[in-house]
Amino acid sequence: MARIVVQEFLTLDGVAQGPGDVDEDRDGGFDRGGWQRGYDLTDVLLDWESRTAALLLGRRTYEIWADAWGVWPEDAPGLMGEFTRRYNRITKHVASRTLDAVGWRNSVLVRDVPDEVAQLRKLEFDDDGEIRVWGSTRLVQSLAAHDLVDEYRLITYPVVLGAGKRLFDDGMRAQLRLVDSRATDSGLVISTYRPAR
Repeated sequence: MARIVVQEFLTLDGVAQGPGDVDEDRDGGFDRGGWQRGYDLTDVLLDWESRTAALLLGRRTYEIWADAWGVWPEDAPGLMGEFTRRYNRITKHVASRTLDAVGWRNSVLVRDVPDEVAQLRKLEFDDDGEIRVWGSTRLVQSLAAHDLVDEYRLITYPVVLGAGKRLFDDGMRAQLRLVDSRATDSGLVISTYRPAR
């Protein structure tokens, strides 16, 4: 059975919006993007992504990624090339009520998140492959509300923004158990949680 694994970059105050670039996600007038720059997580990300057998993305994250990983050269050096090759080959499940089509190769639309994601969890992958969720805060909240998240891998940055989309929104309730935690020399905290079912 496939596991749904949420991976997020977070600030200390729980913001997950626009970590990579100033213009990555300006929804709601957000002008504080690019806050994760200057930190090296190459080894952690290579380890995590080596188990990615499929992606599950919300509409906005899919559009950002399709315009990046979907068009970047596969022979680029380092993480860029590694992840571009991987993401182009695996299936991208895109949760959206508004998109009519998805153009990035191997992408399929998901219209009914609870039912279709429950079916995705029945997939079998080689080498303990996981269905990875990045970004997609509204999708994550919907998955959590339907008890469809098997694991949260969170990288918390020593940054406070005071505004932006949060992973866990107001009114959301969950009971999680910590299964792994470590700090880096640069002050990042890498934590893994699983629902306390």
